Amino acid sequence: MSNNQSTDEEQTYLDRDDKPEQLRSREVTEGLDRAGHRAMFRAMGYDDDDLSSPMIGIPNPAADITPCNVHLDDVGARAHAAIDENGGMPIEFGTITISDAISQGTEGMKTSLTSREMIADSVELVSIGEYLDGLVTVAGCDKNLPGMMMAAIRTDLPSVFLYGGSIKPGEHEGREVTTQHVAEAVGAVAVGDMTEEELDSLERTACPGAGSCGGMFTANTMASISEVIGLAPLGSASPPAEDEERYDVAAEAGELAIEVVLEQRRPSDILSRESFENAITLQVAMGGSTNGVLHLLAMAAEAGIDLDIEDFDEISRNTPKIANLQPGGDHAMTHLHEAGGVPLVLKRLHEAGLLHGDAMTVTGRTLGEEIERFDLSDGGADVEFLRTVDDPIHEEGAIKILTGNLAPDGAVLKVTGSQEHMHHEGPARVFEREEDAMAYVQDGNIESGDVIVIRNEGPQGGPGMREMLSVTAAVVGQGHEDDVALLTDGRFSGVTRGPMIGHVAPEAFVGGPIGAIEEGDTVTVDVPDRTLDVDLDDDEIERRLEEREEPEPNYESGVLARYGAFFGSAAEGAVTNPGLQRR
Repeated sequence: MSNNQSTDEEQTYLDRDDKPEQLRSREVTEGLDRAGHRAMFRAMGYDDDDLSSPMIGIPNPAADITPCNVHLDDVGARAHAAIDENGGMPIEFGTITISDAISQGTEGMKTSLTSREMIADSVELVSIGEYLDGLVTVAGCDKNLPGMMMAAIRTDLPSVFLYGGSIKPGEHEGREVTTQHVAEAVGAVAVGDMTEEELDSLERTACPGAGSCGGMFTANTMASISEVIGLAPLGSASPPAEDEERYDVAAEAGELAIEVVLEQRRPSDILSRESFENAITLQVAMGGSTNGVLHLLAMAAEAGIDLDIEDFDEISRNTPKIANLQPGGDHAMTHLHEAGGVPLVLKRLHEAGLLHGDAMTVTGRTLGEEIERFDLSDGGADVEFLRTVDDPIHEEGAIKILTGNLAPDGAVLKVTGSQEHMHHEGPARVFEREEDAMAYVQDGNIESGDVIVIRNEGPQGGPGMREMLSVTAAVVGQGHEDDVALLTDGRFSGVTRGPMIGHVAPEAFVGGPIGAIEEGDTVTVDVPDRTLDVDLDDDEIERRLEEREEPEPNYESGVLARYGAFFGSAAEGAVTNPGLQRR
């Protein structure tokens, strides 16, 4: 904000009429009857120049609860300064955040997806209540990112998305490590492949500072998507959280925010069916998180764009996977940044004709124009972990949508290894909650061929659709990455790898067929055919569901009860906005 009060004695603020007419904030800053409103702003140090400027909100989930967000005060401050220096009136306000990594494997994980909705709701409320002209939406931990983008789409205010950046890998015994290694080490300890002392040493080195989890996990997936979908400038996703480049990105976002407000460049001018197809193409080519399916469906619903879960499979069938990034590969976001960042991936996809280059971006230029403008002269020629479209890691993209008598509305699998041609049949090991499955796995009970079924963990049944990283990592850590499948109406962390199938819809809580499975039933997962079935006919499934006792909600009051009652199907993004659900 400006600190220099007006010295023009002949002109008071009441005489001025230099605020652009299209700005919503005139409602609370213009006219005699808004003197009291201006008095409140003056109490915070804003002056006449500020009150005549575009009012740019900076919703910021900065918090000490997660390394993803611990530095966001500084990131937001750089955007704040840039807005002020370029003639805007920056107004920072807070939102909540939930640390997925800290709530993982506990009842607290039920709040994670709920926080996505609450973040979007809170930004919308402040935008309405305070008549903001535009937004720089700041995000760190997983659900911050879709929550902030959903808020921008819902309010349709001129907006720039600003990611807080990725953590750098830690170093343990001469190799780079991330949270993925820690999660899987827990399973290794359970079967005696690692000592508790070794786990302790790994734990102390895996997260060396601020930033979101380092692989192509959920936060980095959604940050990458923010570029290709047009809500953030190209090159803004990959700079690490603690590098000066991250703060250059923040300054650029603040400067760009003034432009988009004055030009009235809104999300509705940027987003299109083609934008979302571009986002899916990048997701499947990079091996991005399955959560990207959930969040893109939710964002499309907010934008009023028709997007179906089957669209992910269709695009994935026609898009090769070209990036060898964690969890399916060996490299982290910092390595991608050093090679050229997300624009390098986009360049390869665009040159192969796999992107809609005429899709619009927040800069006012098309995606194709932005890709051509981006300087990749310092890297990108021979990047060992990033293949070309003609020489891919896999011929198809990483995301597979399975359907069948267990998932009539679809289920989601991310291929991270040899699952691309997987056909798996095995006996069901059925659990009604995550904790019971985790205890079973950690007690060493799983056997090759098993299909672990975890149900009543969907958007309504959980409620909140918990991530199952603790269980999936324990399975992989015990050496069962390729011979034990897991399916759930919950979801997975972006760190998850192996034949893990989530988002099974309809969920058990609302009568989905996953609720009919009994211990020992034969479940078949066929990835090439995209099917997920149990060896039962339709009449038997219906009979079991009719005889099954209808589950009671896990919460009858409070925030989880309220949001749980409004969650829609995972196949439609698990949104709570009542106007968007197709129930």
